[in-house]
Amino acid sequence: MLSINAMRTFHKAALTVLPLLALAGCGALQNDIDVALPTYSSELVVECYLEPGKLPSLAVTTSVPYLGVVLPQVPTDVTVTLTMPNGTLVPLAFSPNYRALVDTTGEKFHSHIGRDPLVARPGDVFKLDVRDTKGRQVTGTTTMMVPIPIDSVEYKFNDKTGPERKAYFLTNFRDPATPDDYYRLQLHKGDPAKGALLRTPESDISIQDRLLNGQALVVGTSYRFFAGDTVTATLYHTDAAYFRFRQSVRDARGANGNPFGQPSAIFSNVQGGIGIFTVLSGTRAMKILR
Repeated sequence: MLSINAMRTFHKAALTVLPLLALAGCGALQNDIDVALPTYSSELVVECYLEPGKLPSLAVTTSVPYLGVVLPQVPTDVTVTLTMPNGTLVPLAFSPNYRALVDTTGEKFHSHIGRDPLVARPGDVFKLDVRDTKGRQVTGTTTMMVPIPIDSVEYKFNDKTGPERKAYFLTNFRDPATPDDYYRLQLHKGDPAKGALLRTPESDISIQDRLLNGQALVVGTSYRFFAGDTVTATLYHTDAAYFRFRQSVRDARGANGNPFGQPSAIFSNVQGGIGIFTVLSGTRAMKILR
């Protein structure tokens, strides 16, 4: 008969050997297989944000498989035509600014751009036609929304001193009485004359009036601004399609690489491909934090 100490030693040895035996047995269970991936058909991807007073431009790329290359693929055989509200056809020339893909200025990448600044009024309808030599064609229609003025912007500092003294920022505007209005509010820090509006915004949120239709809206931030900061608020009045597009992009980013997240498809308002075509109808207000 084993002593108590001998039994303890035996049990410890057994507990050590059993996992090793289990791991050794797993090798016989391994079976490598090759999974045949389905054939993927590349589509044209279009991002077009028209802004009154700016040259009309858009980015045309092609979609790639999930396990494909990361960098955007820019096709060179694409013809782009913008139809103005009066029916005039405006071709957008292929003139990519590849530098915007790698620099940090915040400049938007475009593959095609027009020659004359866009003239647009609320209610104007624009049409887009994008096609390549492979027979792929993307079309879309969008309407400029009525700009919503910013009533006021204000700030308030906390009661701390030194580096801990910060201010929150408030943007005030009134939602119209019509239902289903959507907004994008950006806050940029820095001098607009020195390119501050091209950099990544301090705040960038989407808003809908589902619960606050026809009411005065106040949108605030956390304490993140310092004395002397110049803050520019840009309020875009958007349509439902652009709101859903931004939501779907955010959800897709959140699900990417997350084994517990649900895959999210990108919402599109174009036909024949993937992407978004919209007019950014915006108003601005600036405040220097004294």
